[in-house]
Amino acid sequence: MTKLVKNIDKILVTGGSGFIGSNFIRYISSHYPELQIINLDKITYAGNPENLRDIEDNPQYTFVRGDICNPKVVEDVCRKGPQAIVNFAAETHVDRSIGSPEDFLKTDVYGTYILLEAARKHNLRRFVHISTDEVYGEAEDAPSTEDSPLYPKSPYAASKAGADRLAWAYFATYGTPVVIGRCANNYGPCQYPEKLIPLLITNAIEDKPLPIYGDGKNVRDWIYVEDHCRALELLLFTEGIEGEAFNIGASEEHPNLEVAEIILNILGKPRSLLTYVNDRPGHVRRHAVAADKIKAALGWQAAMPFPEGMEHTINWYIKRPEWWRKIKTGAYLEYYRQHYGQLHHSNK
Repeated sequence: MTKLVKNIDKILVTGGSGFIGSNFIRYISSHYPELQIINLDKITYAGNPENLRDIEDNPQYTFVRGDICNPKVVEDVCRKGPQAIVNFAAETHVDRSIGSPEDFLKTDVYGTYILLEAARKHNLRRFVHISTDEVYGEAEDAPSTEDSPLYPKSPYAASKAGADRLAWAYFATYGTPVVIGRCANNYGPCQYPEKLIPLLITNAIEDKPLPIYGDGKNVRDWIYVEDHCRALELLLFTEGIEGEAFNIGASEEHPNLEVAEIILNILGKPRSLLTYVNDRPGHVRRHAVAADKIKAALGWQAAMPFPEGMEHTINWYIKRPEWWRKIKTGAYLEYYRQHYGQLHHSNK
């Protein structure tokens, strides 16, 4: 029987308007109606206030617009009395990190430092740091375990590895009650359509080419976002796991090409939409994590099978074209052209 962290009745969620953060806030709000939630978000291109429009009038929820890299903003929020921080705030996309690594170092590492300092100063009872399986680099012979060395291969992965280790260092040095989650690739509602699955879904809906890097055989370990949220719930509320890192994965490894074909099959679209583009630099061939530790220690396991999760996700995007069509304009199109060029159809 796990023990719960006592006296947590208000939490600070950073980056809560993004994909995973908004799903987490919605999940916690529905399961803990007495818990107060402060969402601190800078609202960059990937932070979307519409993700939480349905709960913005909920008295348990407070939104604060601000940057985690600003010590005054973080201090002002921490004076509102949260007993825990769940840190989602980060620059996240590997492709963007290749072109602008400085932004990732600043937000992911320095921003995490500002939050850790606030947690130390205010003696918070829990600091949940959202890391990623990207910190391990290649999972060559077997899925990465928590004891696997960290060999990040992109500026994004390196920035997340730096924040991950900085968070643990605050536990080791100051006793800050840090818990780290290293999750596999998430998919589900509200994901910004630069990421693989929503990009392919929305392009397929519009009968546009589906860009596939390289030969399409790069493998990712996929997890439905609500399963991740359930794991984070345990990392937030379970006593006695301070200083620990936990892999969070569903053992759903699928090559990118297979993911694209699943989407085309569900939508009834032709395979001729598949379009191969030049591979990105430093592209990891396989990401996968072993989640044995969190299963054994906390009794968690993923509940959503990949085929069913894909059905749910595709239906969400079908039903909400107004959400993603307004995103795929302007600056998004320029980014798209930079990374995928002038696409053409290919049956390769």
